[in-house]
Amino acid sequence: MIIVNLDVMLAKRKMSLTELSERVGLTMANLSVLKTGKAKAVRFSTLDALCRVLACQPGDILEFTEEV
Repeated sequence: MIIVNLDVMLAKRKMSLTELSERVGLTMANLSVLKTGKAKAVRFSTLDALCRVLACQPGDILEFTEEV
């Protein structure tokens, strides 16, 4: 299972979802789907933009864990 740690990165950067939305160029709705883990896929261009704005690596946002 892939876990999206977008909320963790936002907290570390002291950034709101609204600010991230404006800086990345994605809608609040799309970021919310990603943040809640309901997204079925993520484009590399989206991941690239998130990493650029949050100054992080893809592994800081996405985490793999075994399903229990």
